[in-house]
Amino acid sequence: MPKYFAEKVFGHWLYFTSHCILEAMHVHASRDSRLREKGAAKFFVYADGSTRLMAQGTLNDREVPLVQEFIKQHYLEMFAKWSELADTGFYGSGQSSTQD
Repeated sequence: MPKYFAEKVFGHWLYFTSHCILEAMHVHASRDSRLREKGAAKFFVYADGSTRLMAQGTLNDREVPLVQEFIKQHYLEMFAKWSELADTGFYGSGQSSTQD
């Protein structure tokens, strides 16, 4: 499972799985080092870096906006990592997404 960053962000790993690349660009956040989708938060990422929370997972209400702001500040770097394995675009861009 590719991690966006080598270190945890606000106590969570930010990552995607090989199953994810069929959907639009998104970020899972989980405390679990096994990096599974089950129980993880899921944020779809728009082309301007804003996000849509699809699943809160183990994030509490205080952590959600912190992770969203982090994604907004680093989304281009994260998209570059995403694009190494996926040819789907940002959420809402007309690219593949089972949620859009």
